[in-house]
Amino acid sequence: MTLTFNTESYAALLAKYQPKVITTEAENDQAISIVEDLEHRSHLTPEEKALLELLVTLISKFEDENYPIPQGSPHSMLLHLMEAQNVTPEDLFKVLGSPDIVYEMINNQLPINKHQAEALADFFHVDVELLLTNPQ
Repeated sequence: MTLTFNTESYAALLAKYQPKVITTEAENDQAISIVEDLEHRSHLTPEEKALLELLVTLISKFEDENYPIPQGSPHSMLLHLMEAQNVTPEDLFKVLGSPDIVYEMINNQLPINKHQAEALADFFHVDVELLLTNPQ
C-alpha cells in the first residue's frame, strides 16, 4: 500500500508547529523536542515524515553554524587513531621506517610530512587530510 502525500494535512502540521530557520537555543530546543516526539511515534504519516526531515535539516544547520567541530591536529589525530585501533608504536615502525621517527612523531617533536601522512592514512584506512596540517 502506497501512502500519498496530503498537502492539506502537511499544511496543518506546518501551521501547528510553524517551523522556521532556527536562530536561538530556545528555538533549537523546541525543534529538538518536536523531533523527539515524532521519532517516538510508531507510525508516521508521509506528512509527519516530511516535517521530521525539515526539522532535522533546520537543527543540523543551526548546530553546524553554532557548534563547529574543531579540527584536531595531525599529532592528536595520530594518537587518537593509535588508541582507537589499539596500535602500538612498534606497529608503526615498518609504516614509517624507523623507531626514531615514530617516537618523535608520537611525542610531537616531528611534524608529519605528506609522504608519512599518506603511509599512515593507508595503514589506518582514513582520509589522508586528517593527518595533514594544511590539507589542499
